[in-house]
Amino acid sequence: MKAEKTSPPPASRIYGITAVALYESIVAGTEENRSLVGQLNGLTSLPQPRKNKKYHWPTVTNAVLAKTIRGLYPTISQASLDAINNLEQSFASQQQAVVRGRVYERSVAYGQTVATAIIDWAATDGFSIYCSYVPVRVAGAWKPTPPAFNPPLQPCWGQLRPMVLSSGEECPPPGHPAFSTDPDSDFFAAGLEVYNVGRGLTKEQTTIADYWADGPGATGTPPGHWIAIVSQIARNDELSLAAAAEAYARVGIAIHDAFIECWSTKYATNLQRPVTYINDNIDVSWVPYITTPNFPTYTSGHSTQSGAATTALTDMFGIKSFRDTTHTDHGLVPPQEPRTFDSFDEAAAEAAVSRLYGGIHFSFDNDDGLASGQCIGQAIHDRVSFKDDDDD
Repeated sequence: MKAEKTSPPPASRIYGITAVALYESIVAGTEENRSLVGQLNGLTSLPQPRKNKKYHWPTVTNAVLAKTIRGLYPTISQASLDAINNLEQSFASQQQAVVRGRVYERSVAYGQTVATAIIDWAATDGFSIYCSYVPVRVAGAWKPTPPAFNPPLQPCWGQLRPMVLSSGEECPPPGHPAFSTDPDSDFFAAGLEVYNVGRGLTKEQTTIADYWADGPGATGTPPGHWIAIVSQIARNDELSLAAAAEAYARVGIAIHDAFIECWSTKYATNLQRPVTYINDNIDVSWVPYITTPNFPTYTSGHSTQSGAATTALTDMFGIKSFRDTTHTDHGLVPPQEPRTFDSFDEAAAEAAVSRLYGGIHFSFDNDDGLASGQCIGQAIHDRVSFKDDDDD
């Protein structure tokens, strides 16, 4: 993701679909997990392992992950393709030292078969359908922002098929304050808050803004940050392969649907960013701490996906303290020291407010995004069973 400079919406799709592929590739080899076939939109069937045949499940996962990731990138640099292939071969060499012959070959073949089926399923989600940006004409409409004044990113993302939600409109946010330039209005107060916070940023606030920025090409993107947190839990808690796959699937599905819901809201409301409002109404020379992304403000993608991810994680692990080592684990530059949280909700709240500190979101973007994300997480909890005994 980092090397390809993947933007957050496509990244969320790749993470989500790959997580489902991982989970489905090993679910038949677990004692208590349930397949997602029939539970996710459009996923009506998948290949099954041969009965009474032995499989080496780590080998299955290596094959399914490599083929799925390659299949989800329509174009990819040779360097990234080589990195995927080399990692696949490295794991394959380790696995062949443990299991050989027909079991190994059967495991690779099964993983690749599942990957093909998952890629075919993904191809029906609307990703390949192009539609142009048709701006909604509203007071305070979004317009390109400095310094690059780029065109809007992924204006049709909200039309993709979610995995669990009925549409990208199922978990709408409460609604932003009515746009107004009146100094006595709630909207002006929200803009003034961004302005004043930006002018008086503390060292801790800039640290938080930088820590959660996760811009394309700098890190694995905002959804990748939550996937990295899953990886840390899997490693630190020594989760079984089945438990780790379930955790990835829960969070992958959550962030996948969160970006569809969020982008549907963004382009339906088409609201301008703080930098536009502040420059027009408060201070023409004001510049946010973090460069403003090229899409409407309401709601915050960071907040929506964090609300969904934290609900999914709490659903599986409960209230759990943890130390987030995403930046140090991946050797990101500039380096960011690990941060410790008493719960997933605390981390989500910090990810949300980081966008206020960055000067790129109003507080209502962040608060309402968290609420929408929590709704998404709850919908997944209500409709998807990961265990055979979930209905008991």
